[in-house]
Amino acid sequence: MNSLKNTGILVLMLISTLVFSQEKKKFASLQNVLAQIIPNDKYDFWVLVYNEYGKNKEVKISGSKKDYLPQFSGFDLTPSEDTFFYIVNSKGGKISYITDLKDLKPFIGKIDNAEEAALSAVLEGYIIDDEFVDLAANYHQDAKNYYLDLGKVTSQECPYQKKHFTLTVSKTSGMIEKAEENGSYIELYNKKCKNNPRLLKIEKKPEPKDDPKKQPAKRR
Repeated sequence: MNSLKNTGILVLMLISTLVFSQEKKKFASLQNVLAQIIPNDKYDFWVLVYNEYGKNKEVKISGSKKDYLPQFSGFDLTPSEDTFFYIVNSKGGKISYITDLKDLKPFIGKIDNAEEAALSAVLEGYIIDDEFVDLAANYHQDAKNYYLDLGKVTSQECPYQKKHFTLTVSKTSGMIEKAEENGSYIELYNKKCKNNPRLLKIEKKPEPKDDPKKQPAKRR
């Protein structure tokens, strides 16, 4: 009886683990994603700063913060004219600033969590589209991989287009091992788009035919 009971418990544990691993979790916000960075190097302190409409907000402070100079430019995970991020960090008493997206990679180092995996994908051209969380800003994981649902701007021309992908990121290497396209979720046309389907559907109106009833009577 005990062996059967123990077997049943093990089966339930395996099922619950499988269900948990497949449960999709949402990336709540871009600020939260960046706040989950775990640098591999040791820093005296580091601060994640979010600038919106010229006002700085310290999203995360790690270590004993010292005075630093506010920055007037930075990086954004989705292009925006009014917001940007930057990271202040100090190593060996020397303060430096990360204001360019490409400089995030050495700061992150080894991939430690799903948020860092998503940021590594952003460096490859994908986006964490928090306006469409169910399609392009969520993930699940198992023992080997992170499975990220992210977006990508695939056309800046007519039409402006975004597609969503499921990326398989190895927990061991941190590399994207598979990218599965799930189709487009945004297509924006304007009046100048020659391939605008609305314009293509407009058919030329046939020339009006003469109505014999309206023709003037012939003179005798």
